[in-house]
Amino acid sequence: MISGTKSLRFGRVSIPNQIYHVTTVTKDRHQYFHNFELSRYVVQSINTSPDVETLAYVVMPDHVHWLLKLQSSNISLSKTLSYVKNRSAGFAFKKFGIKGLWQKGFHDHAIRREEDLIEIARYIVANPVRAGLVLSVRNYSYWDVKWL
Repeated sequence: MISGTKSLRFGRVSIPNQIYHVTTVTKDRHQYFHNFELSRYVVQSINTSPDVETLAYVVMPDHVHWLLKLQSSNISLSKTLSYVKNRSAGFAFKKFGIKGLWQKGFHDHAIRREEDLIEIARYIVANPVRAGLVLSVRNYSYWDVKWL
């Protein structure tokens, strides 16, 4: 029998129609996303991810929060994040010469109760305000939420 906290996260499970809150960070928490063009490319990568419904996201200077719903069994959470990371990393290298845009891995949390969705979406889009980047989310360019 495996024991300890590492055994709790032995493997990721991707469930179709499951909603996840995902967070991923840049390599060494470097603030690459102060760059408008690179941030917009990350947004485009999120919005073009196959078999995913985006419910909310925010691209912060050094990390991304994304609330998403997997639409089919053809795609896993890991493949979805790989799509966004690989696409944006390729753009960052070609356009700006940035090597190693993203830190390996990501954090995910499966949402278990629908009534939590609005609260989690608010938390996600309010990130720039809590970080002191802007006084209102209206003044921040890199976010969206389904329920507007």
